Amino acid sequence: MYRVLTVASLLSLMAMVAVADDLPPAAGGAVPMSQVDRQSYTIGLSFGQQLKGDSIEINPDLLMKGLMDALKEAKPLLTEQQRRETLEALNRAMQAKAQAAAQEAAAKNAAEGRAFLAKNKAQPGVVTLPSGLQYKVLKSGTGRSPTVSDKVKVHYHGTLLDGTVFDSSVKRGEPISFGVTQVIKGWTEALQKMKVGDKWVLYIPSELAYGPRGTQGAIGPNATLVFEVELLGIE
Repeated sequence: MYRVLTVASLLSLMAMVAVADDLPPAAGGAVPMSQVDRQSYTIGLSFGQQLKGDSIEINPDLLMKGLMDALKEAKPLLTEQQRRETLEALNRAMQAKAQAAAQEAAAKNAAEGRAFLAKNKAQPGVVTLPSGLQYKVLKSGTGRSPTVSDKVKVHYHGTLLDGTVFDSSVKRGEPISFGVTQVIKGWTEALQKMKVGDKWVLYIPSELAYGPRGTQGAIGPNATLVFEVELLGIE
């Protein structure tokens, strides 16, 4: 996924690189050993990796000249106004690219989610609710069901449709407690139907999860989510 490169982040990167000493490369391609050598190479490598990761087209010769001009405090080829306009144009282009990528991911995830849920509802044991939420009972408990005013204790394991794990109290080895209404809509609906001791698999359409915005982490826009949830208790 594209990251939006702001003017501030570009300037901060250049400032970070400018702290390195102006040293010649290690002879014969040897691994730099001194702290100054290592930090100089590491900063340069990190800068290059970010540029490549952000798909920024560059002229390597002019990139190096810009770095050297900054380090030597030489007169820049471009005026301050020209540099500001250049960075602003780059930022607009990166924002447009990021928006296009997000829209493409949203459409792809929405289509995959619809197809999955349409097929999944015919699977043995899967129940589809009017909201679109689907669930399958793995283990039945005998306790009471929580209400919207309750706080519950659960174990859960969350994955994307491709099996990618994005969060799991099971993997952390520690259950979590929260209010029934403090989670996504799909969870709130399911928890009120579960009994203490129940263990269900929830298949949550995006509109009952994180919707078109997704999260800052692994959950993309319009992603359908799968959770294995065990209701351990009501607090």
